[in-house]
Amino acid sequence: MSQPSLLRNLGLKEAIGIVVGSIIGTGVFLKTATMAQQVGSAQGVMLAWCAAGALSLMGALTYAELGGLFPQTGGEYVYLREAYGPLMAYLYGWTRFWIVTPGSIAAYAIGSATFFNGLVNLGAHRDLVAVFIIAAFTISNCYSVAFNGKLQALITVLKVVMIGGLAAALLLSHSDSGGGEVATHATIWSSFGAAVLSALWAFDGWNNLPMAAGEVREPGVVIPHALLWGTMLVLLVYASANLGYFHVLPFADILASSSTAHPDALPVATRAAQSAFGPGAVGLLSIMFVFSAIGAMNGSMLTGARVPYAMARDGLFFRQLGRVSERTRVPVLSVAVQGVLAGAMAMLGSFDQLTDYAMFASWIFYALMAVALFIFRKKKPEALRPYRTPFYPWLPIFFLISSLTLLVDTLRTSPRESGIGFALIAIGIPGYFLFKRSSRSLVPKAGSAL
Repeated sequence: MSQPSLLRNLGLKEAIGIVVGSIIGTGVFLKTATMAQQVGSAQGVMLAWCAAGALSLMGALTYAELGGLFPQTGGEYVYLREAYGPLMAYLYGWTRFWIVTPGSIAAYAIGSATFFNGLVNLGAHRDLVAVFIIAAFTISNCYSVAFNGKLQALITVLKVVMIGGLAAALLLSHSDSGGGEVATHATIWSSFGAAVLSALWAFDGWNNLPMAAGEVREPGVVIPHALLWGTMLVLLVYASANLGYFHVLPFADILASSSTAHPDALPVATRAAQSAFGPGAVGLLSIMFVFSAIGAMNGSMLTGARVPYAMARDGLFFRQLGRVSERTRVPVLSVAVQGVLAGAMAMLGSFDQLTDYAMFASWIFYALMAVALFIFRKKKPEALRPYRTPFYPWLPIFFLISSLTLLVDTLRTSPRESGIGFALIAIGIPGYFLFKRSSRSLVPKAGSAL
């Protein structure tokens, strides 16, 4: 009896919802404070946001061609497998399964609880609230992908409208910023890479949609368009929101907002709204922020569970994770295990720690993905490409150089975190050979990850 397969129930609307909804979560409300502490200047913060947005857009344009070329469930796992072989693909999937996806989900849940704390004082129960949120949406993601795709599209529309409305209201309100620069240009540039890394967390998620490509209708057309327009919309929303923060808040208030240095302070977005509209706005904004973070978490859950599913179908991970529910056509066990790991991380790590580990590990593979585009242009010149990366080869070259520069700067400024990231990836190597030995066939059959 054949195993049930995934269903292609995601259209362009749901795909854009996944892209935008997976990106816009907690970072736009929290990371500005950390970035201000790193560069010491409003101008430096805005420049870091723009650099991160441009880098993410270049990445999305690069991925758009890869997504059209390999419209299979697993996304980056499939691209790496085809470009470099199963070991590199396994290491990506290992890192994604154990670090990046559960770390991202945990960070979103902690962000949700942090925002809810502005409405109700959670005290020492913040982590428990984060775990409850993870559990609730893990259960939700065990239902059909059509249900969760429509839910994601609805959440995305609502939060884009809310954040856009907040940004417009801040920009039209009275300015009380008073400017503010507390660092020399030398200090700004020495920490600029760290600030860009912080901003990249807020943009992370543009790569999630291809992981669910096996459930997208006309993936060769829908995935490129969703990546392009979704990322551009997020860039516009983020720029507007941050201009609003700096318009109404003194720089000193932004420095003292919620971050690792000030864990009990209000988020920068809440401070900005409170300054512009008074204390009465805090409750409403806290609900809006919770809503936004939960939407990003839901998008990460929906797509992230498809990577271990694809690995299992290739015989490179626990076989049970490759099974699909006959009733919902969802890899339920993969979703459940992902939720358990995320809940554990929510209890163990801080928001900034989780995002830093996730970002460093992710960008190692983003750089490899840029190289993969050149490999496929050479190995598969006649392959059907519904979308081609514009300004080739210069755009992917610049994306690759920027990725490598960011990684080198992170190694220099955060050697401990970088070392931990490398070690966690390397730990997966013995696991690969164990799965290889137990698998009947290492080379996946055509379409096995569909």
